Amino acid sequence: MRTEDKVILKAIELYNTKGFSNITSRDIARELDMSHGNVEYHYKNKETILRAIYSKMKKEVSTYFSEVNKSMNPIEEFDILLKKLEHFQSKYLFFNLDVNDISRQFPRLKVEIKATIQRRKDQMASFFVLFSDLGYLQPEPSRGFYLRLQHKIRILITFWVSQEVILKNFDPTQNITMSLSIWDLLLPHLTEKGKSEYNRLNLKDQVLSV
Repeated sequence: MRTEDKVILKAIELYNTKGFSNITSRDIARELDMSHGNVEYHYKNKETILRAIYSKMKKEVSTYFSEVNKSMNPIEEFDILLKKLEHFQSKYLFFNLDVNDISRQFPRLKVEIKATIQRRKDQMASFFVLFSDLGYLQPEPSRGFYLRLQHKIRILITFWVSQEVILKNFDPTQNITMSLSIWDLLLPHLTEKGKSEYNRLNLKDQVLSV
């Protein structure tokens, strides 16, 4: 494995377990049994490490969306995407917990984050268009309702891991997942056709291997 990759993987591990603000490049070097100078040769400061991690994150999540199979039922494809995103949020736990501080500390990265949020917004909307075109969604109960519902889903995705880590208020016997919670928001607004497809796929009992 290249030194650059070792540094990034160790940084993600330490940021996740100890918090982004509590880890320095010297800590990363120590954990890798590497000189601090060697780490700085590849990543001159904390921001360059973070930008490399964010680049890795963007490529990974973009792959999730690019792998959407147009021939598959969009309800099933949406569920697969949600399960991948749940794994992704846990993999980069620190970023979701510290995104506000990161945005304040690194203005250039904040611009990238905002652009990424807009792309994800558009990608989420495309699923709702498919749901509507296939007759899976009921008519909007009020103007702009489904735009607001998409916004709620994006909020839930963004802050799911933080509520799990900080609040820990779910009954573990209920096996509550992010994807299931999002379907709880969507199901009341599906038509009988949409609900029938959801039940046929038995999505709530599926576990995705990632």
